[in-house]
Amino acid sequence: MSFDIFLQYLLNGLMLGVIYAIVAVGFTLYFGVLDVIKFSHGDILMVGAFAGLTAYIGIAGTFDSPWLQLLVLVLISLSVAAFLGAVIARYLILPLQKAPPINTLLVTLMLGLALREAVRLFYPNGSNPKPFPRLLPSDGIALGEFTLRSDSLILLLTGIICIVAVQRLITRSKIGLAIRAVAQDSETARIMGINFRQIVLITFMLGSALAALAGLMNGLYYNEVNFSMGLLLGVIGFSAAVVGGLGNFYGAIVGGFLFAALQTIGAVLLPAILPDVPSAYKDVFAFTVIIIIMGLKPTGLISEKSSERV
Repeated sequence: MSFDIFLQYLLNGLMLGVIYAIVAVGFTLYFGVLDVIKFSHGDILMVGAFAGLTAYIGIAGTFDSPWLQLLVLVLISLSVAAFLGAVIARYLILPLQKAPPINTLLVTLMLGLALREAVRLFYPNGSNPKPFPRLLPSDGIALGEFTLRSDSLILLLTGIICIVAVQRLITRSKIGLAIRAVAQDSETARIMGINFRQIVLITFMLGSALAALAGLMNGLYYNEVNFSMGLLLGVIGFSAAVVGGLGNFYGAIVGGFLFAALQTIGAVLLPAILPDVPSAYKDVFAFTVIIIIMGLKPTGLISEKSSERV
C-alpha cells in the first residue's frame, strides 16, 4: 500500500470515527441520565439531515454566500432535532419512566420506524437518495499524490471541537453538573433542588442536536442523504456506546473511533486476504470484532465501576 492510499484511509477512518463518536455520545447521554436506550436516535439523525436539506432548498436563492447558507442550514437542522428530542422526552420518555424498560425501547423503536417511513412516503421522491449541497470549500492541500481536501479537514475539526465542547459542557457548566448529578442519583438530585424534568428535556435536546450534527456531517462528507441513513448509523453508534461502556462519555468516543478503525482495517485486509470478498464487507468484519470484544468485556472497555456516568 502506498503512503498516499494510507493517508486516504486514515482520513476516512478519522472522519467516520468522529461521526460515530458524536452519535454514540447521544446514546450515552440518554442512558446515563434515565437508563433509556432510545432506538429512534439514528432516525433523528436522518430527520436532521433532511431538515438541513429542506432549509437549503428554501434559502438557496436568498443568500449568495455558501457560509451563510451553511449557517442557516445548521441552525434549522439542530433546532428541528432539538425540538423533536424535547417532544419525545416530554410525551414518550417521561410518562414511561416507571414502566418496564422494554416498553420504552419498543416505543422508541416504533417511533424510529414511523419517522423513517414518513420521510420515505411524504418527502418528494423520498425513496431515492438525495444529493446534498456542497457548501464547503473544495480545494485542498497537496501532500505528494494525496490531496487533503479542505471540506474534509473542516468537518473533522468541527467534529472534534464539538466533542470537546460537549465534554466541557458536561464537566464545567452548571447544566452539565446538574446532568451528572441526575445521572449519578436522580433522587438525591431532586432533594438538592435540581429540576429533574427540565434536565431530562435538556439532555434529550442536546443528544438530538448532536444526532442532527452527525447527519449533516455525513451528508456534507458524502454529498448524499437518504431516508434509511439513520438505521445503520444508529446501530453503529449504539454498538460504539456499548463496547466503550454504555453511560460513559469517554467510552462512547473510544467506541466510535474503534468501530471506524475496524471498518478501515476490514476495507484494507479483506480484499488482500480474500480476493473474492469485496471491501463492502468491512461492516461485517467490524461488527464481528465488536461482538467478540463485547463477549470478552461485557461492561465495555471503560466500565462504569472505574468511572462516573456521563
